[in-house]
Amino acid sequence: MEFLLDLASGRYALDDLIRWGGYAVLVVIVFTETGLLVGFFLPGDSLLITAGLVAGTSGLNIWWLNGLLMAAAIAGDSVGYAIGFRTGPRIFTREDSLLFSRRHLIRTREFYERYGGKTIVLARFIPIIRTFAPVVAGVGQMAYRRFLFFNVFGGIGWVASLTWSGYLLGQTIPNIDQHVHVVVAIVVVLSVLPIVREVIKARRKKPIRPAAAP
Repeated sequence: MEFLLDLASGRYALDDLIRWGGYAVLVVIVFTETGLLVGFFLPGDSLLITAGLVAGTSGLNIWWLNGLLMAAAIAGDSVGYAIGFRTGPRIFTREDSLLFSRRHLIRTREFYERYGGKTIVLARFIPIIRTFAPVVAGVGQMAYRRFLFFNVFGGIGWVASLTWSGYLLGQTIPNIDQHVHVVVAIVVVLSVLPIVREVIKARRKKPIRPAAAP
């Protein structure tokens, strides 16, 4: 857990971490972010595109990378679903802690109510939401076969789109590995835009309270 907190705080550079830990570290991080409630702060999008960059420049096989991380992402969501299915609605009454935020869970439930089953796919590309979406699906007792379909489709799409984007950048742009921080910064900004958009829309929809009578 101390290692995960150091990673989230930026103590470790993603490209150095990937070269040091290889496939094992990547699998653990992807599984933790998608399958365990404590992983909502992990850098999934930036991690995947950085892994693709490393594969495109040196060190990792892009095919092994995709196969292992797709499996980790699918297994992670399945574990999240099981957590939600077993704990049920009472998880929404759990007290906040350093590694759990009820607010994030409630926001994900609202997202799920709006988009239905498609949330499992859409959530893959939205930080925080992707950690809690399978849990909410489990709490709502979504049919597992239906959940598994969206889970597999979303997991493959998420991993493939980001790792191959990084890989192609590494193959086509000279010395891109020396500017990984710039690529990661762009990915982070793009990944949080949907959250910012939802927050702005939610604030605009808040009803205006009438003035108190004199």
